[in-house]
Parts: sequence; structure tokens; C-alpha cells
Amino acid sequence: MIRPSTVVYLILLLVLVGAYFYLKNRDQTTETEATAEPSAEVTQAYLFPAEDGTPTSIRIEAKTGGTVKVARDADNAWALNEPVEAKADQAAAEAAASQVTTMRILDTVPDVDPKIVGLEDPEYVLTVKFMSGGERTVEVGVITPTESGYYVRDAEGEVIIVSRDAIEPLIGLLDNPPYLETPTPDAATLEASTPPMETATP
Repeated sequence: MIRPSTVVYLILLLVLVGAYFYLKNRDQTTETEATAEPSAEVTQAYLFPAEDGTPTSIRIEAKTGGTVKVARDADNAWALNEPVEAKADQAAAEAAASQVTTMRILDTVPDVDPKIVGLEDPEYVLTVKFMSGGERTVEVGVITPTESGYYVRDAEGEVIIVSRDAIEPLIGLLDNPPYLETPTPDAATLEASTPPMETATP
């Protein structure tokens, strides 16, 4: 027959063993959580690397033939070079330059048929010159099935997906060039485009 004091000792022993394992497991969990923290931040990839510097010239050409180009002049002010030469809206041109530096890459698409993603005959060609003196040309294809981005062939020839929000403001410059004001044709242009008046014969 087990004495009551023995039962008490057994219960105390079980409590102590349980407390020991609880504290040991808690320390291991805390240790695991501490080591699970990322050792370094994930680097976001962009179409144009930061070391290229700031853009000094941006040219966009559509497959349909339309072009628009803005570039910094000798005074470091933005000027419109194409489709006509004119003063540029500085805020709009600077916004386009900022857009170029934040063109986020969403994914890479290895071993894809360029024809399928609209890059055999690109929809748009974007050429950017930078303060560093470098120049990069990328080709823009069609929008992705999820409509979150566009297929792009970068300067190294790799096919990637670039955020739709980064591409479309630049494409929009083709329809709305950043004129400072609505350009008016000069006298020579008006004279060339106006047909001569016919002289009535009596």
C-alpha cells in the first residue's frame, strides 16, 4: 500500500519535471524566433539601376510611328525635341524623369517566345540618357494577362515584367506631350499649308 507522503512526493516530482520541460521549450522557441528574423533587407529591383543617375533625355517611340522626346538643354531646363521643338512644361517633364527612376520590376520571364509577349515587334521603344553619360534602350510589349504589368525586354536582352503604373504615364506622353503651351505654327508653316487663292477670270 502506497503511503500518502509518497503520493505527495510523486506529485511534486511530476510538477517539477513539467516545469523544467516548459521552461526549456519556451527558451528554445524564443531562440528560434530571434534567429528567424531576416539578416538583410530584400532589395527591390528597378528597370534602370540607381548608379545610372538622373535622366537627361527621354524618348518614346510607338509602333504606330508616334514619338515624343524631352531633354535637358544647355541651361539644364527641360525642352521638347519631338514631335516638335518647343518649351516643355517643367513639372510634367520632371515627373516623367522621376517615373523613369522608379520603374519597378515585378518578375522575370525566362525562355519566352518574344512574339507571344509582343516583343518581336515591340509596341513601344523607350530610350533614356542619364547624367552619368550612359544610354539605355528598352522595348515594351503587351500588357500581362493579369493586367498588372507590361512585358519588357531590358537593355541586357532579358524579358521581364514591369509595373503597369510605371509604364503607362510614360506611354501617355505620346498623346499628351508636355508642352509648356499649345504650339502655334509659324508664318512659313502657315504659308506652305495654305493653298493659293484662285484668281477669277472675267
